[in-house]
Amino acid sequence: MSAWLLPDHIADVLPSEARHIEELRRDLLDTARCYGYELVMPPLLEHLDSLLSGAGEALDLQTFKLVDQLSGRAMGLRADSTPQVARIDAHLLNRRGVTRLCYCGSVVHTRPGAPHASREPIQFGAEIYGHSGEEADLEVLGLALDCLRAAKVTAPRVDLADTRLVRAMLQAQELKPERRSALFQALASKDRAEVGRLASAMAASVREGLMALTHLYGGAAVLDEASQVLPDLPGVRDSLESLRRLAKGIGGADVSFDLADLRGYDYYTGVRFAIYAASARDALVRGGRYDEVGAVFGRSRPAAGFSLDLKNLVSAVPAKALPGAIRAPWGADPGLVRAIAGLRARGEIVVCVLPGHESEVDEFECDRELIEAAGQWIVQAL
Repeated sequence: MSAWLLPDHIADVLPSEARHIEELRRDLLDTARCYGYELVMPPLLEHLDSLLSGAGEALDLQTFKLVDQLSGRAMGLRADSTPQVARIDAHLLNRRGVTRLCYCGSVVHTRPGAPHASREPIQFGAEIYGHSGEEADLEVLGLALDCLRAAKVTAPRVDLADTRLVRAMLQAQELKPERRSALFQALASKDRAEVGRLASAMAASVREGLMALTHLYGGAAVLDEASQVLPDLPGVRDSLESLRRLAKGIGGADVSFDLADLRGYDYYTGVRFAIYAASARDALVRGGRYDEVGAVFGRSRPAAGFSLDLKNLVSAVPAKALPGAIRAPWGADPGLVRAIAGLRARGEIVVCVLPGHESEVDEFECDRELIEAAGQWIVQAL
């Protein structure tokens, strides 16, 4: 095997894609900044006991582990930046009231999250802490959609769910962890018969409600049907009304619902969402409310946010046109040097042609050239 071959699901990012990813990164960070989100840069490495504080088994299995040669302590490469940002909010900033933070950086996974996914995603995300109302949920949804618009994603579709629905229905039920896990898996796979079997000992209204969840997905009519077939419990009513208000509040986007979608049930504490586009195999954005994310750091307070993978996003949107560049001769003439420096100071791309390489082309499309005319260096169209 060649020594320079990279591991599976790890790849170099070449100039065209790297340029597009960097442009998207800047666009998304600028969009978040317009909402008042401050940029933080958590470390790629942390002590393992800190990095996995409060993390579920899935994040533990996704984390590469190593030994710090300075301290001898176990360390890990971050697999998700959200817990780190919660730590920053809880311990380093520790502000009163609302805090808005965003981040963008590589994370590393032991296994790919999907068949064609990278094990080194570039994760962009935004988190808002300190507000328990739906206004925060709407803000992160609006920011996520604006980020996709900035990336030129067309016709995004928002899929909404709410973990409080099932919590309200199971509140009075005593379920062993393995049975609960099997029930959630059956709900996620829409296996009505298996849901009925696993809920056979529950009250009839709860059992029928859980079975009904398996076909409660689709457009706005799903919420009306849910109001009729789900148990008439305060938590159920509140959740359905919340979903209605959120769908109305993000007007302009296509919205669907999947009331049996329990991905991240142990993590999310309320609404959760995924945003899809026809140009992508899977969701481009995932997020929601996770009020307990800071509890392990000693500060449990409301939190909502989302994240996306820039590598996944860049594969789903058209590349931006290359900006025009200026071709210039190589030389030490003071006038030429001043002219090139002045153009670059104004933000122009100036590519100097090295001697003997006049016929070569590169990543940049030169539509102008710098030439000497009557003792002056001027730019003219090619």
